[in-house]
Amino acid sequence: MRIHVAAALFFSPALAIAQTATSTGDILARSADNRWTLGAAVSVRDSPYAGEGTRTRPLPLLTYSGERLFWNGLSGGVHAVRGERFGLDVILAGRFDGFDIDDLGRSALIRNGLDPALLEDRDDGLDAGLALSWFGRAGQLKLHALADITDASGGHEFGADYAYAMRWGSTTIVPGIGVRWMSRDLVRYYYGILEEEAARGVAAYRPGSAVVPQVSIGFSRSLGEKWRLVGAVDYRFLPDEITDSPLIEPDTSGGAGLRIGLTRGF
Repeated sequence: MRIHVAAALFFSPALAIAQTATSTGDILARSADNRWTLGAAVSVRDSPYAGEGTRTRPLPLLTYSGERLFWNGLSGGVHAVRGERFGLDVILAGRFDGFDIDDLGRSALIRNGLDPALLEDRDDGLDAGLALSWFGRAGQLKLHALADITDASGGHEFGADYAYAMRWGSTTIVPGIGVRWMSRDLVRYYYGILEEEAARGVAAYRPGSAVVPQVSIGFSRSLGEKWRLVGAVDYRFLPDEITDSPLIEPDTSGGAGLRIGLTRGF
């Protein structure tokens, strides 16, 4: 069953990567210095899927930072341990990487050797897990471990990312780097050919686990006492396990995204 969340998709990649708040997102959220922020944004991203093209979406922006509970982008949870330099969180994170076959390009799939009539949709999911963070003057390092609790893919993911804030007056720039390891079940569900599709005569494609590096730059600029302009650009480098899939546009090597929005603090 596909999951639809009202807060989708400020940090949405068109990749099978859980939308956990990264170190870049955490730092930008802290720079707002408000318990609540609410706003709107536009997300533009090149989809790697055959014939889908560019995904453009208007999106709501919501963050909340409480003593124990928090929400940031597409993930939230509970601060189990919250120190001055270390944090341990129990988190829930949406995985909004499912697709309807009708949204992909029919002619593009046929060129890749696939009959769209024999293919199935891929569902979104919800992951749960833990996130460890270390933060200080040198920036923030974050590790996370997630598992699919909706049994959409039945897979899991481990990741690490680092970001560092640079401030000039009312502007904060946050470059970041990261890497995700996705399990075989996760990669096969979103990029492979399902067993039921192969049973209908689709040529089998059964990739293994995959590692996806990424780079990003986030920014935030104060526009008065309560308003703030926020955004980010990122690029993810796709490995052969993903780019060799017949569901993927030929000659794809990565995916870029841009998000920009306006928020108000409360």
